[in-house]
Amino acid sequence: MSKISNRRQFLAILATGTTSLATAHAFGGIPANTRRSVATPTPHQFIIPPYLQALTPTGVSLLSITSRPAYTWIMYGEEQLSDKAHAVEDGMVQANNTLSCIRIANLQPDTVYNYQVISKEIISFAPYKLEYGEEIKSEIYTFRTPKTDADTVNALVLNDIHDRPESYATMFRLAHQLPYEFVVLNGDLFNYQTDEKQVIEHLLYPCTELFASEKPFVLNRGNHETRGRFARNLKQYFDYLEGKYYQAFRQGPIFWIMLDTGEDKPDDEPVYAGIVDYDNYRKEQATWLEQVMQTKDYQQAPFKVVVMHIPPFHSGDWHGTLHCRKLFSPLFDKYQVDVVLSGHTHRYGVYKPQPDHTYHIVIGGSPKEGNRTMTHVAADRKSLTINMIKDDGSNVGTVALSK
Repeated sequence: MSKISNRRQFLAILATGTTSLATAHAFGGIPANTRRSVATPTPHQFIIPPYLQALTPTGVSLLSITSRPAYTWIMYGEEQLSDKAHAVEDGMVQANNTLSCIRIANLQPDTVYNYQVISKEIISFAPYKLEYGEEIKSEIYTFRTPKTDADTVNALVLNDIHDRPESYATMFRLAHQLPYEFVVLNGDLFNYQTDEKQVIEHLLYPCTELFASEKPFVLNRGNHETRGRFARNLKQYFDYLEGKYYQAFRQGPIFWIMLDTGEDKPDDEPVYAGIVDYDNYRKEQATWLEQVMQTKDYQQAPFKVVVMHIPPFHSGDWHGTLHCRKLFSPLFDKYQVDVVLSGHTHRYGVYKPQPDHTYHIVIGGSPKEGNRTMTHVAADRKSLTINMIKDDGSNVGTVALSK
């Protein structure tokens, strides 16, 4: 059995530089200056433990990364590992890659499943002959699918980690007694995107060490995730059911909306070199957002919570803030959003409804020690409670609503 047993082993694997981005063909290719060679001989092993994405009452996506190109699959079941899942696209089982994303469908709601990732190295992939190498297995993990119409929901929200991976463990120590079903990473987890190693070392590894092999997380992109040579490759390390960073779903009594607020400066800023179009992207989301807010599922939810990295107010007068305010805030008012959860400003605060906005705005803290925050969201059908906890354990803001 192969597993990552400690941080030293993990760093040693990364230091070899052998992880290839072999899924590039499915995502538009990897820039040449970020591509890494697999020529250095290393054993076939998991770079990190597997992690959960897009967990619903009837399905889940499981991602894993191996050190060498392979065929990877999942064995799972309620008790015995009797069912098999692998990724199939256009009639072909996905293989000869290092990054694997496998969707398990037709699960039962509110059910505990065990799973194990198995990967068989591909030594040679000739046109008419495929040669396998070593087969490895992960540990056995568990997850629980949510109820279809749960009466309660609990979630944790982090923001603005900015390439300080040690902050995950620090903040999760504060949450050790808090219930949660999933975690939202609300943007600016990085300063800018460099390569796969950064994604692994500064996000995936700390999250899998703490929770992500058995509880899912959502990466809600911030403006710093849009920067750097690897920004256009970031999405492949996560799974979004509709293929967009922005999304909406009902879990428990909350209807959740995740908006991608893009960059904070105008598109024509010289630093963007003419290759961004966030104004039209935000307009696209505004059109989609109103359609979502007109659905029965949204309107019947007891509470409506929007997660967006750049807040529409209390964030200065930069272009991103003003454009979000113009496009989204009238919809929040019209369709009675209860709370907006944001970050970006590096100044934590809780803002009650005001003449400018009819909804609460909760803004998380900064990456600096003494100013980091974690937000806990808890709801039942009659109440919604949001508590923001600073890294010294103190409560620095609360929203309490009742229906």
